[in-house]
Amino acid sequence: MAQFSHIIFDLDGTLTDNTRGIGNSIKYALKQMKIDGYSEEILKQFIGPPLQWGFKNLFGMNERNTKLAVEYFRAYYGENGYLENEPYPGIFEMLEELDSQGKQMYIATSKLEKYALKIMEHFEFDKYIIQLNGADYSGKKGTKSTIISNLLETQQLIPSENIVMVGDTVFDIEGGKENGLSTLAVNYGFGKVADLQKAEPDFFAEDVEELYQILNA
Repeated sequence: MAQFSHIIFDLDGTLTDNTRGIGNSIKYALKQMKIDGYSEEILKQFIGPPLQWGFKNLFGMNERNTKLAVEYFRAYYGENGYLENEPYPGIFEMLEELDSQGKQMYIATSKLEKYALKIMEHFEFDKYIIQLNGADYSGKKGTKSTIISNLLETQQLIPSENIVMVGDTVFDIEGGKENGLSTLAVNYGFGKVADLQKAEPDFFAEDVEELYQILNA
């Protein structure tokens, strides 16, 4: 097993459970767009990929309406949604331990960077995280692969099996692989196990304890 010197975490579904905040923000956006009759299950599919992808692919919105829906989402999320959130049990202890061992830790998220930074600071993850990279308003750097690539470039990190991308969705695993990194899928987030297995991550963690054991190996 590779000795991981650098760890890149996803945020939603990996470090924190933001189901309520994202769900309420989507509901607000859909209400403003006068869309109803959808299931709660469809809302879960928004967690992980870029917002634009969700409104376009799950609700069939055109470019103009997608942009408008994203603006409504961000209006609610920026006021309330980002605080309707909580770290998974054991995350604080894991970050503290990994930091004490000299692991270099980062966050790469498809969430708008402005809000991701607020969450990181609110939960004091910034004590352990060297840099956070997120999506921009335009969505141009919204793919996970691009966000990871930008992070590696900024930190002047050369792709290696000693750098691992940790996440709960296929987007995280594919993004890590496309950038030449090791990949670690977590099973306690929002991704479907079958989809994650098809993406063939290098490692798989059922819970935070197993995640720590793999990262600490």
